[in-house]
Amino acid sequence: MVHEVKIPAAGESINSATVGQWHKSDGERVTKGEVLATIETDKVSSELESPVEGVIRIVVAEGEEVAIGTIIAEITEAEGTGSEEPPAAGESQKIEENGEDPRNEPDSLEAPVESAPPSFGFTALDDEQDVIAIRVPSAGESIASATIAQWHKRDGEGVRKGETLVTLETDKVSAEIDAEDDGVLNILSPEGLEVSIGAVIGTLVVGVVSPEQEEQEVPQKVTETVDPSVTVASSGNSDPSPGADPDPASLAAAALRASSLIGGDESALSGADSEAPGNLAGPSPEEGRTSRRRMSSLRRKIATQLVNAQQTAAILTTFNEVDMSAVIGLRKTVQESFMEKYGVKLGFMSLFVKAVVHALREVPSLNGRIEGEEVIENHFYDIGIAVGTEKGLVVPVVRNADEKDCPQIEQDIREYSDRAREGKIQLEDLRGGVFTISNGGIYGSLLSTPILNPPQSGILGMHAIQDRPVAVDGKVEIRPMMYIALSYDHRLVDGKEAVTFLIKIKECLESPASLLLEL
Repeated sequence: MVHEVKIPAAGESINSATVGQWHKSDGERVTKGEVLATIETDKVSSELESPVEGVIRIVVAEGEEVAIGTIIAEITEAEGTGSEEPPAAGESQKIEENGEDPRNEPDSLEAPVESAPPSFGFTALDDEQDVIAIRVPSAGESIASATIAQWHKRDGEGVRKGETLVTLETDKVSAEIDAEDDGVLNILSPEGLEVSIGAVIGTLVVGVVSPEQEEQEVPQKVTETVDPSVTVASSGNSDPSPGADPDPASLAAAALRASSLIGGDESALSGADSEAPGNLAGPSPEEGRTSRRRMSSLRRKIATQLVNAQQTAAILTTFNEVDMSAVIGLRKTVQESFMEKYGVKLGFMSLFVKAVVHALREVPSLNGRIEGEEVIENHFYDIGIAVGTEKGLVVPVVRNADEKDCPQIEQDIREYSDRAREGKIQLEDLRGGVFTISNGGIYGSLLSTPILNPPQSGILGMHAIQDRPVAVDGKVEIRPMMYIALSYDHRLVDGKEAVTFLIKIKECLESPASLLLEL
């Protein structure tokens, strides 16, 4: 009997899906419950499992986009696993006479050659061993999927309890999964794959791992992966002669292992034919000139947010400049004692946060947002601080900034920055900001027009401090100057209010004593 493997429905708004990865090769035997393929949509990824035991025939190749309900593979059910055939006439008579079915006698069936592997898959496991499923944990109500950023251990490698196995990335935060016990890791989903919350991405076969196994097992697997034909020949079940064809199942297993290696060479997957002298086809002229990679979840979220801000809000930017002489002088005066007392440096950001809080009190329209046809006014001051990381921009929020002094704000900013760059920022750290400050000056930016962070109505851009000639009391002097930019939602904030806001920021920073004394 032939069973059809179809693309399942994934929601009303999803009409197509892409075959992301086949976990089995064409013609390979599969067992019921084994993962056959990973299916990707524009929102989440899911895994298809085999409904029966049999031999798979792949119809749709990896990377192809097909409509929902399309047949992507067929499974020819193995003999003896389907419905029983009716007994022949002679057998029927014998059943009636003896009351027994001769087909159920022990000698009438051959013993199975091998036991069916468990539903997790790639490795036959001892029934007495415990297997821990490694699942993608929930990261919040609004997060439906995560991307496997990095496996810190290789497939088949021994791990210790508490060791980090994998780093997962969502469109907001990153998280690490640690080993729950000693054992051997089996990787089911490779790096870069987007999977749904709760999906099984690997298993841990619980057992004591000897130091020798930890040190020697990984190099052995790497050697097996580099040349699949050697793996087949060494099995003892195939002809070791050069002309023998490698076993497709062995090649598939080698390919799966290679895909899970960190930094593995994909050229090893092509088999022995790729190195044959008869292959004279040279590289294409475009090879090496470009590369293609999938956007990370965080980068896709950033892109969506920025485009949404541009298409939703009426963004306008106004500028001013600040003489930073007084702030620089204050920092030089108190820096040493500030460090000794609080353990952090007095930076520019804490003073800017205090200035923003003061300006928001003076211009409350910037401390609000539009929701439908209503205006939501905020009566609290949670200020977002844009932090750049290698993976993208995140905006942790300093809570109740109006109630904190400069040392507390500096400590919060340093803690958030460290956690963001280590990928340990939490979802709650990013929620609820009413206004954002972005400091492009640390990268040398002289002037910019920052984009709003929806649903906020304002964002302040700081820039590099540059010595420039300015007129002071009728004389030309060289002063450390900084351009500041305010982008705002013109639907809610008028030009007069935006200019007033920037002037308040300028006054606070050019007279920091008045700012700190809240005059």
